[in-house]
Amino acid sequence: MTEALCILLLQVGSINGRYLLVQQPQLIARDIYKSFRMGARRIEVLRGISMDVAHNETVFLSGASGAGKTTLLYTLAGLERPESGTVKFEGRQLYSGRSAAEARLRNKKMGFVFQGYFLLAELTALENVLLPAMIGHCTARAGAEESLAAVGLADRIHHLPAELSGGEQQRVAIARALTNDPDIIFADEPTGNLDSKTGNTIMDLLLNLARDRNKTLLVVTHDARLATRGDRQLHIKDGILQ
Repeated sequence: MTEALCILLLQVGSINGRYLLVQQPQLIARDIYKSFRMGARRIEVLRGISMDVAHNETVFLSGASGAGKTTLLYTLAGLERPESGTVKFEGRQLYSGRSAAEARLRNKKMGFVFQGYFLLAELTALENVLLPAMIGHCTARAGAEESLAAVGLADRIHHLPAELSGGEQQRVAIARALTNDPDIIFADEPTGNLDSKTGNTIMDLLLNLARDRNKTLLVVTHDARLATRGDRQLHIKDGILQ
């Protein structure tokens, strides 16, 4: 769907005929339910969650371990199919088409940062950052180098993950998330494996990059202090948004 089709015309006033342009939310979730089975036991993880995320908004999802915040993030990102409910991203319904088409959408439109970095050990920092572009059949070496420079690793592009600190590995992961110039970045506990000082630095970097590049940012964290730094904070408890 084009951006023009994502604009609603809302008429204000019946005399002067003026119109106000209102942009639809970038991400819309409605009545999301998700459960898992552990033996004979059924555990409800998400219980009727509905939420909107605006373009260029920074939203933090907080909650205790096991509250369902990571499952919600993955569901919003097209990675975890809900049992019921709908997720719409930029006017396109997720989970309604072919998996290959949805994979292309994620590759082009979405960036991902995970707690465990998920770097390939045998690839250099540059090669790891290039992976999303290679999957999308693009050659973007200059863009990958620019992304690594943006996260302060211009002099580490040929190092393997084992030669980098935890903070540097997460910087590589952030650069990888930026490679295809996505519209939205999903970050799952991006500071969870780092000490508080390094974690603060990484969060500063992620927030500044998202704002400078006009990216929507959706972050999962268990750290209530970090969660206050976004435009909006949502707290999930027992599968329900508070």
